[in-house]
Amino acid sequence: MSNMKATYVVVGGGIAGVTCVDTLAILHPEESVLLITASSLVKNVSNVSFFAKTIVKFDVHETEASSLKRIHPNLTIVYDSLTHIDTVNKVVTTDGGILLEYNVLCICTGGIPKLISDSNNSKRILGIRDTESVHEFQSKLKSGRRMLIVGNGGIASEIVHATRGIQKVWVIRDDYISATFIDPGAAEFFQDTFKNKSAEETSASAVLRRHIFTEEDTLVSLNKDLKSAALGPDWYRKLESIRNETGEQELQIIYKVEVVSVMERDGEYPLEVELTNGQKIQCDFVISATGVIPANNFTWDCKPGIGLDGGLSVNEFQETTIKDVYAAGDVAHAAWNPGAHWFQLRLWTQARQMASMAAKAMHARITNEKILQDFCFELFTHCTTLFGYRIVLLGKYNGQGLGNNYEILLRTTPRLEYIKFVIQNGRLQGAILIGETDLEEMCENLILDQIDLTPFGDDILNPDIDIDDYFD
Repeated sequence: MSNMKATYVVVGGGIAGVTCVDTLAILHPEESVLLITASSLVKNVSNVSFFAKTIVKFDVHETEASSLKRIHPNLTIVYDSLTHIDTVNKVVTTDGGILLEYNVLCICTGGIPKLISDSNNSKRILGIRDTESVHEFQSKLKSGRRMLIVGNGGIASEIVHATRGIQKVWVIRDDYISATFIDPGAAEFFQDTFKNKSAEETSASAVLRRHIFTEEDTLVSLNKDLKSAALGPDWYRKLESIRNETGEQELQIIYKVEVVSVMERDGEYPLEVELTNGQKIQCDFVISATGVIPANNFTWDCKPGIGLDGGLSVNEFQETTIKDVYAAGDVAHAAWNPGAHWFQLRLWTQARQMASMAAKAMHARITNEKILQDFCFELFTHCTTLFGYRIVLLGKYNGQGLGNNYEILLRTTPRLEYIKFVIQNGRLQGAILIGETDLEEMCENLILDQIDLTPFGDDILNPDIDIDDYFD
């Protein structure tokens, strides 16, 4: 058995883990940091741009884990997976039997795809979560004729948008598309967009100018459950160059249903999927994009607090119920009393915020300093791209937790923009901004400052009035 020791030990090579390491390197560069990653690839955040104080857009790219050493001279990387945490002696054990001592520990193991059916028994049911699963998807996309997509979040929406030359059946349990992020009105805006786009517009794709890395074969199989780190916001760009030119381009959306069973069969299509409405769909393969389960597939000497979602319960400083053990990203459950306009949603944006907060708290623990929770937790924000449009979500953008006591102001221009304000008691509580609206900073200020908008009435979204001038 080998033995190693570091002041800071971080587990996970995804956005949360790498962000935690990056932040520690800035705050405490002279101290030792040890990163445990099951993959030779890690996720790095780049091109960070601020639309306002809390609204951040960034790119996520894959890089070789070894490249982090050039930036962090006191970083040690262990290519392995976590199996046990001894919180009394402050020692973690890896799958390869390595013992690692820590002063403070941060768990950023992410999530495992929540697959439909008994998916482990079929190679034709894919969960899109990490780099390896995307490679498998690409190979099936080249020869596939019809695929069935299950799920209604970001990954499912991006697959529908990015894939070409194959019949697609999109199965969702809601009564409108992309319900994780948007409302029925925005869903109609998107559907109108891709109904009216010409084939030339649809097939055009932006050039992705960045290095593409592949995993080293000797490292891919280290962790059978977690494999690679989670995907970044623009993962679907890899699909745009994979096309089945002989296939048909057709999309069928089936609403308010779930999958009952998936059976392998002989015939033209190898799979038959039965839905709760009794309909049976035949296809070449199934994409299961129904969310993730926090990756707590390791043991402890004493049981930590676990949230209802299966995540490790953390306080406002990302510390678990066990002292000196922190957690961030998809594996964490926000157990503190959140601000009025913040809630947890397992997104790349929040993984980055949580990990940065965890690193600050870990540094404060070692240096005996006092800190406050980061300001970004005052307001839920998420900036991403959906169906080719920039989308910014702010606060309680779908009226989360407001009951029925709120009103909606809406402005939409087909194929250009969609703007929705959620107002309660005359004050803005949330917003959905689709397209190049330039309203991000104004909306952030209106939500945070809770300015009374009653005097403006419906004119606040009047396109003939530059409402931004009122709040300079």
